Amino acid sequence: MATVGKNLSEYNKEKMPDASQWSFGLIVSEWNENITENLFLGAQQALIENNVLPANIKRVNVPGSYELIAASHKLCATNKFDAIVAIGSVIQGETKHFDFVCQGVSNGIAQINASQNTPVIFCVLTDNTMQQSIDRSGGKHGNKGTEAGIAAIKMAQLKNTSF
Repeated sequence: MATVGKNLSEYNKEKMPDASQWSFGLIVSEWNENITENLFLGAQQALIENNVLPANIKRVNVPGSYELIAASHKLCATNKFDAIVAIGSVIQGETKHFDFVCQGVSNGIAQINASQNTPVIFCVLTDNTMQQSIDRSGGKHGNKGTEAGIAAIKMAQLKNTSF
């Protein structure tokens, strides 16, 4: 496993761009709320630690991970955000539902990124067990929400760069 013994949420704050003037949308799935809330807190903390004003962070809740697609599209259409983070958790069950949701969400977010000017960061855990999700949402492998917050800042910089 690639994450064994690693905390993937460590980053060099000195190399981060100034994010104090940017706005971020954090869309949070209510399904597996114990996991998604930790991911949200990791993303929010990363943004605030990098000078994003709390007033420039907008949280939107959706029922499940599949609904992250519609919410991401809607937030992109407002042109109010420099980046959006789609936060969800899908855990393998006994049916193919897991496969359909994971594929649908990843394809949907990819299509939004290809067609919109606002970057959408994919912060959806797709784990085999609840323990794997716990380990990646503030557990022994760090917090993927933190990583998503950092990715959002870096992509906001790209969005705001003139070429």
